Amino acid sequence: MLHYGLRRLVIGIGMLVALSMLVFVLLRLTPGDPIDAYIDPSTPLSPAAMADLRERLGLDRPLPLQYVGWLLQALQGNLGYSVKRLDQPVLTLVLSRIGPTVLLMGSALIMAIVAGIAAGVIGAVRRNSVTDISLSVLALAGISSPAFLSALLGLYIFAVRLGWLPSGGMLTPGEDFSIGDLLWHLILPASLLAIAQAALIMRYMRASLLEVLNQDYVRTARAKGVFEFWVIVKHALRNALLPVVTVIGSTIGLAIGGAIFIESVFNWPGMGLLLVDAVTSRDYPVIMGATLVIGACVIIVNLLTDFAYAVIDPRIKVG
Repeated sequence: MLHYGLRRLVIGIGMLVALSMLVFVLLRLTPGDPIDAYIDPSTPLSPAAMADLRERLGLDRPLPLQYVGWLLQALQGNLGYSVKRLDQPVLTLVLSRIGPTVLLMGSALIMAIVAGIAAGVIGAVRRNSVTDISLSVLALAGISSPAFLSALLGLYIFAVRLGWLPSGGMLTPGEDFSIGDLLWHLILPASLLAIAQAALIMRYMRASLLEVLNQDYVRTARAKGVFEFWVIVKHALRNALLPVVTVIGSTIGLAIGGAIFIESVFNWPGMGLLLVDAVTSRDYPVIMGATLVIGACVIIVNLLTDFAYAVIDPRIKVG
């Protein structure tokens, strides 16, 4: 297990380096000059001042040398400074936004796992019934609905038209912090973010459980007179969860993509909103730093998913 973990860690570091290289090159290939982000349009600079600024920022060097310089600084924990906030280190800015994003994505993931597994089990147990067909239709609609559409519809229905939930933000402005107020603002964005994940988990859970229910050991348990509830929970459900764990790990990437839209629509102060603001203002250091942190989180989650296999099914040996 330790050898496997170290090997996956080395592979993950290599993937992070490749990701940073790809993003670095793509940012440099975008239209416009990176130095424009550092210049006030209302105060034009002379060519000499432009050349001096380009040299101080290291933008006069070849692209490979620019990347190597950035990578060496990143390995020391220095991701540079934000273009919009010249006194704000990128690492500090990114770390300050991780908490709200983890709260939003963690809540959405818990909702998606509970709802998806429960709906999948119900659909498999009541196969081809009205309940199963209804759940399948809802799951198909959830998978087909893009995050930005779900966010806008949810905002319009539950916040604008019905007024049941807040329309945005993480806390009520002007009021003291309270857990209740935080949860009140969290309900709608987390629920909307969980829709696509829950639908995907439900589909895989249903298919996997249907396959397990046809196995001989399940028939034997029923023949022995075991109560149907324990047949499902003790004998079938645990074995059916293995492919679902893979899906849960893969939905982290889906959740990150959805969180960018959800946070933008609901003005949630997390990594998604930070990344959108950075792209809009051409804040290259923040884009690089945020992408690196998000990539590291995805790699860590995938590693934990692999380890979870051995916990769910002791017959599996990680190696």
